[in-house]
Amino acid sequence: MKILFLGDVDGKTGREAVKKTLPELKKEYAPDIVIANGENMAHGLGIAPKSMQELIEAGVDFFTSGNHVWDKKEIYEVLKNPELKDKIIRPANYPPGVEGEGYKIIPVDTKSLLVINLVGRVFFSENFDCPFRALDDILTKTKNKKIDGIIVDFHAEATSEKVALGWYADGRVAAVIGTHTHVQTADEKILPRGTAYLSDAGMTGSVNSIIGASKENVLKIFLTQVKQPIEAAEDETAIINGVLVEINPKNKLAEKILRINKEIKI
Repeated sequence: MKILFLGDVDGKTGREAVKKTLPELKKEYAPDIVIANGENMAHGLGIAPKSMQELIEAGVDFFTSGNHVWDKKEIYEVLKNPELKDKIIRPANYPPGVEGEGYKIIPVDTKSLLVINLVGRVFFSENFDCPFRALDDILTKTKNKKIDGIIVDFHAEATSEKVALGWYADGRVAAVIGTHTHVQTADEKILPRGTAYLSDAGMTGSVNSIIGASKENVLKIFLTQVKQPIEAAEDETAIINGVLVEINPKNKLAEKILRINKEIKI
């Protein structure tokens, strides 16, 4: 089972990059399913039905998210839409009572894949529940389900926290893929017990930007320490960051991890 995971899709440039590049990626890598982190897909912050539908039509099968999932009120329309709500999850370690689901078992041809979304706690202002214990809880709840592979999107800021979760999950899931920083790391590996690991999948968005955002106002923030509106950068040059993970359904662990990093004109 081959999984193509795209790093945080950022704004219009990111969506256009997916539309242009995904057919080529599918031809080159022949994935069985395409997953994208979509928390920034609607103008750089949040999720809206229109932007999500645009990426579905482009060939994305499923979406994970992160701490920006609630930044646009339209997310509640997504979670009430019968055609969209089953294609997206939010971090599982939000406190009880939060709308949406933190994991789903989804069909992949004749097989099934458990996709888990977690968010880190280090350097975040929110008081999230423990992602490590949330992972334990989900694995316990699903242990008797028919599952051919498990992939975790760990949306976290601190590399140390991501590395720690990778080791904590080693041998229990097929892959732990980090998201959130929009900067792809070069530490892809298969851990000793068979879990594919990458600290951050990176970003699908504008090359000439500051992690997807328009440069001018971000620079003003650093220079003046005064809050400025953050706008997604729109650019003719885009970067496609992601990762391909190949899972052996016999042992439900990783056989291969390949980092994807392409620059294109849109």
